[in-house]
Amino acid sequence: MRSSTVTYTSSARQPGQDPHSTWTRGAERPPGGPESSAASSAANDSNVVPITAAHTARQGAHRHADTSLPSPEESAKGKKSTPTAAKVRADALRMLGCVRIATVRQMAQVNTAEDKDGRSYVRRAMSKLAELGLAETNGKVGKHPIWNLTPAGQKALADGNELPPRPKAGTGAKAVRAGFGPHGIAVTDTILAYGSRRSLTDWQVEVNHAIKETGLSFNTDAVLAQPTATSEVRLFELDNGTMTRARLAREVWDYERYAGHRVWEGARGTIGSMFPFWQRHRYTRSERFPRLHVVLAGMEEHLLDNRRQALTADVRGIAVAVWVNTLPRLKRGEPWYEIGVDDPDRRRARYPEPASR
Repeated sequence: MRSSTVTYTSSARQPGQDPHSTWTRGAERPPGGPESSAASSAANDSNVVPITAAHTARQGAHRHADTSLPSPEESAKGKKSTPTAAKVRADALRMLGCVRIATVRQMAQVNTAEDKDGRSYVRRAMSKLAELGLAETNGKVGKHPIWNLTPAGQKALADGNELPPRPKAGTGAKAVRAGFGPHGIAVTDTILAYGSRRSLTDWQVEVNHAIKETGLSFNTDAVLAQPTATSEVRLFELDNGTMTRARLAREVWDYERYAGHRVWEGARGTIGSMFPFWQRHRYTRSERFPRLHVVLAGMEEHLLDNRRQALTADVRGIAVAVWVNTLPRLKRGEPWYEIGVDDPDRRRARYPEPASR
């Protein structure tokens, strides 16, 4: 673990702060900002599905198509109308295209206004989609089947231009069959707790970040492409209580290693300037490295609080912005804890220029 003489005290931050009146460094901006226009991937990134303008809901070739998942429409009398079977099926397909795997409960939370009755609508819709070969189940979380798209379901979304193109996105079936369904469901819960039905198309899951020349490669559980004043995206890592304390800390420190890597650009390497790799090749319209949100789940709440305190100690002095919360607190809308501060100067000191250009 890296050491540093710089220490600070973690503090709780409220995600819903007004950016115009109470904005402070590290404070969260509300998730209703403009559409992202993040940069394309670098050649050095391997297996990357970049967050680009084409990945946002109202940009790209079909910029006039609103692919958000709206609330159930209201009738002329002001009451919420019953969604049609076709609409529930279409919304379920789109949601699975965004979050990859979900339960009926999660899909009903987004696609219908009802609670238990809404689940019955979704169950019928999923049975029809399974009959059509567009969706399937490959495992359960507790007693609840986990749904994912089939390759035919992904093709149906692509053919209908229902989502921005995500050519390397998997169906999630292999992960569920391998036993990682609970983790994926917790990621979906995090997305639903943090965002809303109207921001689902701005999310991607399992986004690879890699630097070939250093051998660094890791997948970010979820990335939200809604920009703040200084960054195009927000990064989310979820620990479902399955990692050791040391491994969780290493995964967080990997983000500093990624943010600290710099590249020299110039003719034959003899002239030019040194640039942060991420800013030159990944998030080119960001002024600061994106904030990392760590969400802790999979344990009793008092154990999650202990894990949060341990992580705070294990990453003390890290030079990227890190916020942490537990999934139960996030669902209740409670504040995040700031445990890492973005510090480009400290990163430059820790990761000096390459010896040869």
